[in-house]
Amino acid sequence: MKSQINKIAEITLLFWFMKIVATTLGETLGDYLSMTLGLGYDMGIAITLSFFILILFIQVYFNKYVPLIFWLVIIATTTLGTEISDYIDRTLQLGYTGGTFILASLLALILAAWYYKFKNLKVYPIANPTKEIYFWLAVLLSNSLGTAFGDFLGDVGGLSYLQGALVTASIILIILGLHYYTRINEVALFWIAFIFTRPFGATFGDFLTKPMSKGGLDLGTLNATLVAVLVMGGLIYLAHNNLKKSTLLTSMKM
Repeated sequence: MKSQINKIAEITLLFWFMKIVATTLGETLGDYLSMTLGLGYDMGIAITLSFFILILFIQVYFNKYVPLIFWLVIIATTTLGTEISDYIDRTLQLGYTGGTFILASLLALILAAWYYKFKNLKVYPIANPTKEIYFWLAVLLSNSLGTAFGDFLGDVGGLSYLQGALVTASIILIILGLHYYTRINEVALFWIAFIFTRPFGATFGDFLTKPMSKGGLDLGTLNATLVAVLVMGGLIYLAHNNLKKSTLLTSMKM
C-alpha cells in the first residue's frame, strides 16, 4: 500500500517558533510596503496577494512537504493578513472591532465548511488538495484575524505594544498548559494557538518598529524586516536538515 503523502510541516516546538517569527516578519514587511514605502493598502494588498497566489500555486503543485515553499506561503499569509486587517480598519473605516468580528466570522465559516466536508479539522498530515486549500484559507483568515486582534488590544484596549505581546504570550502559555495537562481537543487547541501566535508576532513586530514615543524600540520596518528574514532563513535551513535526517531514518528502517 502506498504511504500517504504529507504537504504540511509537522506540529512541533520548532513549528511554533517559526510561526511566531513568520508572523513578526509579516507584520514588519506589510508595514514596510504600505507605510514606509508609501505604497498604500490597495497597492500593498495587490503585491502581497499576487505573491500569495503564486507561492500557493507552487505549494499545491508539489506532492510533498518542502520547508522553503511551505514557510514562504506562511509568510505570504502573514504579510497579506497585515494588509487585509489594515485595509478593513483604515480604508473601509470599520475599525479593529468590526474587522475582528468580520474576520472571525469568515474563519468560522471556512472551518465549518472544512468540517462538513472532511468530518475533522486535523492539520497533520494533509495530502488531499481540496483539504489543503481549506487549510490555507483558514491560515490566511486566522493570520488576518490575529493582526486585527493585536491592533485591537492597542487601539481599543489601550495596551502598549509590549503589554499586548505579553498578554498574547500568556494566552499561548495557557494553551500549552491545557495541551499537556488536560484532555481538551488537540485540534481545537491548535487553531486557538495558531490564531494567537499571530497577534503576538504582530504586537512584537510593532514593538520593534514603532517610535519610542509610542512605546516601541524605533528600529524601523526595514531593519526589523531584515533581522526577521535572517532568523527565518536560519530556521528554514534547520527545518530542511531535520527533514533530511527524518527521511534518511525512515528509509533505513524500510
